[in-house]
Amino acid sequence: MSQPTVDRRRFHRVRVPILVRPAGPLTRVAPRQVGDISLGGMRAYSDEKEALGTRLELELFLPAGASVTCLAEIVWIEPLAEGAPARFEMGLRFVQVEPEELNRIAAVLED
Repeated sequence: MSQPTVDRRRFHRVRVPILVRPAGPLTRVAPRQVGDISLGGMRAYSDEKEALGTRLELELFLPAGASVTCLAEIVWIEPLAEGAPARFEMGLRFVQVEPEELNRIAAVLED
């Protein structure tokens, strides 16, 4: 008999129309749709395989036109099948988000 899966997330994840890309003025990477997001992190897609524990400065584009910059750490990464939106899917934990920017994310999650 298999054991039931236990969801250990502290925050409820929501699918919302948020885009993400690496932060910085020289970034030429096109933003990608976020799989889902919570106040603790998000699931995102990438064509680059990064190591677990890698910290990334990211820019999130919220539906109302605002953007949020945050620091996130890769906590899991899995390869995706041919034809998927990217080569990899990854779980990211927010490490540093300014309180006012976290409030902007929270407002989007409530809508």
